[in-house]
Amino acid sequence: MTQPTREAATMRTSTDLAWGTPRRWSIFQFSSPQTFFPLAGKMVPYFAALALVLGAVGLYIGLFVAPTDAQQGDAYRIIFIHVAAAWMSMFIYVVMAFWAGMCLVFNTRLSGMMATALAPTGALFTFIALWTGSLWGKPTWGTWWVWDARLTSELILLFLYFGFIALHAAIEDARRADRAAAVLALVGVVNVPIIYFSVKWWNTLHQGASVSLTSAPTMAATMFTGMIVMAFAFWMYTIAAALARVRSIILERERHADWVAEYARSRG
Repeated sequence: MTQPTREAATMRTSTDLAWGTPRRWSIFQFSSPQTFFPLAGKMVPYFAALALVLGAVGLYIGLFVAPTDAQQGDAYRIIFIHVAAAWMSMFIYVVMAFWAGMCLVFNTRLSGMMATALAPTGALFTFIALWTGSLWGKPTWGTWWVWDARLTSELILLFLYFGFIALHAAIEDARRADRAAAVLALVGVVNVPIIYFSVKWWNTLHQGASVSLTSAPTMAATMFTGMIVMAFAFWMYTIAAALARVRSIILERERHADWVAEYARSRG
């Protein structure tokens, strides 16, 4: 009797996992878009709910519990959005570059899809960081914008996100688009440490880091708590948005597959 090939066995197992009849479990099974699709759908509501709850708690602490700053007054309260958004703008880019690198090295479909799904959310948080920074800069610096090293490198990050999205959209073949955009993402990742260390490397108007891994926070405990809670809220939102977006990407790219047709029929 002819033994079934490993690819055929994996395909059968993936189908079983995707539609609720698992025979054997392995984390690598979820590297297939078919098996990751239902898993992502189950996780989205939980991360979205966490984002909503943490966001409400973080804003409450930042607006009503945290004390007024002695020098900046209540104008500083924008940091509870600004700092968390800036953190996420850099963190998302590193994660996007990781998935892009996985796609480039191992030629895995889901890795490219994840990188593509993360880019719009990363661009959103970068824009929010720049926008809130301008709102904060006006009362503290007396101007909406300066070509400061931190601000300029953050603006370059926004252009890198836009470039990644535009390059991917400009190439019709999805796999070629994944690889081309991956190269840009990996080249651009060098900008992330430049953003982080810019206030140390150059004489800038932007204040230094208030939170560091090597020293205690230079702010009140309630301020620090509110900032961290908001960072986790944005993190949960990023996961929920990326998972929802990658499901749409999977359906678009796999639209000719039998399992997508079966999924469409099951949805009525």
